[in-house]
Amino acid sequence: MLGNRLTLSLIPASSESTTVAWMMALVMIAILVVYFREHAKINARTAKSWSAQVHDLHEFTRRTLEMNLRLEPGPQLAELVHDIFALEAAAVFDAELHQVYSAGHWNADPRELAQNVYYFGTSDDDPKTGLGRRVVRLGTVPIGSLVVRGQTSPLTNSAIASLIAIVFDRYRAFANENRIETERRTEQLRSTVLDSLAHAYKTPLTAIRAASTGLGEMGHLSAGQAELVTLIDEQTELLGNLTTRLLTTARLDAGEVTVHAASVDVAPLIEEVVASLGDRLASMKVELDIPRERMVFDCDRQLMVMLLTQYIDNACKYSIFGSTITIRAVKARAEIVFSVHSFGPVIPINDRERIFDRYYRSTTRTNRDSGTGIGLSVAKRVALLHGGSVWVTSDETDGTTFFAAIPAKAHKRVF
Repeated sequence: MLGNRLTLSLIPASSESTTVAWMMALVMIAILVVYFREHAKINARTAKSWSAQVHDLHEFTRRTLEMNLRLEPGPQLAELVHDIFALEAAAVFDAELHQVYSAGHWNADPRELAQNVYYFGTSDDDPKTGLGRRVVRLGTVPIGSLVVRGQTSPLTNSAIASLIAIVFDRYRAFANENRIETERRTEQLRSTVLDSLAHAYKTPLTAIRAASTGLGEMGHLSAGQAELVTLIDEQTELLGNLTTRLLTTARLDAGEVTVHAASVDVAPLIEEVVASLGDRLASMKVELDIPRERMVFDCDRQLMVMLLTQYIDNACKYSIFGSTITIRAVKARAEIVFSVHSFGPVIPINDRERIFDRYYRSTTRTNRDSGTGIGLSVAKRVALLHGGSVWVTSDETDGTTFFAAIPAKAHKRVF
């Protein structure tokens, strides 16, 4: 019972601090030393055994501190428990990885035995078979199990299980830190590449646009030639817009974009964006739902144009041909809420959060239209820079609506 109480009281409930966890482990060792010494007075014959187990626990603690946390801890722990405590066999079950790691000689497959300890919550010691079984817990949460066969006391088995829980916790915290750092470096590299590519494309695009304009002004072009020049102009403009978007994305990620807030009238802003997308909206019905009373809010006009352009362009891309795209703006308390509604493929629930992540594309085949997976992430970043938020709703009956809530009064947003 003492072993169980130690396990629950000394192991932290979450990965708050590796240092604190190991301080707790050392406190537990100190308590064990006192406990064994007191029992040694009662039975001098076992004093040597208790002293040895305390020494082994200290050595196990030291060795686990030196473990390579870049590798799975299970195999290392099973070997350490087996070797340090001179056991016949040891098995450690990692529930998160669903793997059983064993060391020593087992008469039967230890996998089922170790998993049963975890799933049925068995923690006991059998003197006849020499088996000690413990659920490995982090606080009150089971995260694995330990099974040993050999000459160890119940209290020692509980201490080993507690120390294993700390190692599992350290390993996961370390893995999480590495993952976050890797993602950060990857995103930094992507932003650098995007910025470099966008700048590299600017010069040839400018030259192509100038040459195309010159051809058009020369006149005396046949109908076919004029059509080709128009096509060059259209595609050059598309490439120019994509390049600008890539540059903005890279600068947003690098924190190089400053919001230049000014008082902007909502209605003219939306009308400007709709007019700029005239060709894209030609095959669609567009409905503007804007209150008659004048609505003004503080924003960076250029950035807000990018956000609304992306929302409306996205609706054009995925809407059913000939259906209606409804663009609304309402004032809700201290925010202006923009929304773009359309009918098209339903966005699955699991995609509705991630769809605003850069490069993420919806998992449904019907949503896999051409695109870079960048636009919605830019829209989200723009909203965040203004202290706002974005979200989406999608339903077969009601259609899909993208929202952006922007504070009416500007305030500095720090990332």
